[in-house]
Amino acid sequence: MSSKNVLMIARNKKVEALRMAAGLTLLDDVIKVAVVNGIDRDAEDVSLQLESLDFADVPVVDVGDSNAAEFAEMLVNSDVVFVV
Repeated sequence: MSSKNVLMIARNKKVEALRMAAGLTLLDDVIKVAVVNGIDRDAEDVSLQLESLDFADVPVVDVGDSNAAEFAEMLVNSDVVFVV
């Protein structure tokens, strides 16, 4: 089975999206996370999930107006996109 490029967009339920992305690391897919409108990285539940994603070498990118082109490229290069 070939690996897929998976993009998890954390929009409404951000901690849940991070948790789901961490779970997806169990597959052989390439996972990326885009966080829309920021997240409190110091919150305990957030930092735990970010630590797990960092351990799995999953990039977590905060997206906004300044890097809209990067976000668009992430979307175009993804085989599967989840918005949570």
